[in-house]
Amino acid sequence: MHTVDELNSASLACGLTYGELIQDEEAKKLLILFRTKPTPEHRHCVHQYARRNHLKMVVLDSVQFPEEAN
Repeated sequence: MHTVDELNSASLACGLTYGELIQDEEAKKLLILFRTKPTPEHRHCVHQYARRNHLKMVVLDSVQFPEEAN
């Protein structure tokens, strides 16, 4: 598992913002890119980081949240 600081540093290095790269405790080998419509450059940068760290990149680019009930 990588620390939040390590993931945030990788995010910033790839032109992303804090919290857009995450790892789940139950799926430690996955590096999750959580961004709507990431550019090819973002994908490439994150893919390179994942390969260097023996991780598999997963992209979540179309997440829809249910509207809150009033």
